[in-house]
Amino acid sequence: MEIVDLSEHAEDFTADPYPYYAKLREAGPVHRVRTPEVEEMWLVVGYEEGRQALADPRLSKDWRNSELWADGEGTAISDNMLELDPPRHTRLRKLVVREFTARRVEAMRPRVQQITDGLLNAMTEKGSSAADLVDALAFPLPMTVICELLGVPDLDQDRFRAWSNEVVAPTEPEATEAAVGEMGLYLSELIEEKRRTPGDDLLSALIRTQDEDGDRLAPGELVGMAFLLLVAGHETTVNLISNGIRALLSHPDQLAALRADFDGLIDGAVEEMLRYDGPVKNATFRYTREPVEIGGLTIPARKPVLVALASGDRDPSRFPDPDRFDIRRAPQGHLAFGHGIHFCLGAPLARLEGRIAVRTLLERCPDLALDSDGEPWEWAPGLLIRGVRKLPVRW
Repeated sequence: MEIVDLSEHAEDFTADPYPYYAKLREAGPVHRVRTPEVEEMWLVVGYEEGRQALADPRLSKDWRNSELWADGEGTAISDNMLELDPPRHTRLRKLVVREFTARRVEAMRPRVQQITDGLLNAMTEKGSSAADLVDALAFPLPMTVICELLGVPDLDQDRFRAWSNEVVAPTEPEATEAAVGEMGLYLSELIEEKRRTPGDDLLSALIRTQDEDGDRLAPGELVGMAFLLLVAGHETTVNLISNGIRALLSHPDQLAALRADFDGLIDGAVEEMLRYDGPVKNATFRYTREPVEIGGLTIPARKPVLVALASGDRDPSRFPDPDRFDIRRAPQGHLAFGHGIHFCLGAPLARLEGRIAVRTLLERCPDLALDSDGEPWEWAPGLLIRGVRKLPVRW
């Protein structure tokens, strides 16, 4: 079949992928595409097909099952459960899943509220009336929460943020490789320090934990787990908050409705933010273990497959009038957190942080508005993250 070259419109696609996804969906649910990063891969743009692909065991998450990286070697941070299949994925997830149950996360509500209040105090102090919301709230809130949960409050957040941004939104291969190497070394040293001075926190628990069968995390698995929890624990929530506020401020009727009924609408508003312009454009790569038919198209073995979460969540066959931002719609079943065994472990925490951040910000700043002065948004590059680097606001 003909290959669709997405690299021809890379800049426009990054700024607004939705018209491109719509055209692709009209032509079929699955396409063979080329991007600036990958010469050939398969992109799933339909909702039902995407949902099925995310749960299909014939699609492996292990990069070793792909011809794309056949000659590559793993890194210190690649030994993580997002890049593994059962039974290793099952084993690793079991060791941390209890930390992210709805009950455990709900117990964190007072602390998340306290951190949010402190950040907004700092943002609005001394009569200031403008800020970059990413720097002031959207980044430091989830970063502080996940660092406290893991027990690394002294993390060098500026350095880690730079590495993390490069890993999830690569700018060039050399910079990405350097960020991966430096982050792996940093996390290895962090874990060794935590071994010497353990505390009452998740990372210490992971170092000493063993299940009923005496299973422990190997050193490489600890680095991979720390990487995944720290990066996934903040990157997505940063963009949930900033994309969500940008959507609200761009739709005054929806903003007014939310302000009039926070108690009744905040939960639905966050779900619609996730559906309408979620923080993850495409799920991470999957690889066909064997020839697999998706949406009437047979994908050969060992080929890379991307599920376009952002496209599935704008599929009119699943969400009527999908390009309309409507905080009263019933968006249950959106794909923003994925689906299947790799469904986002931190979804309850991201939802809690999103609800508290959005509500508290809007209550503290009743006349909040975008303050972009007509400047174009600086979007995160690459296929994974959907979000702006800065979100200037005024109040």
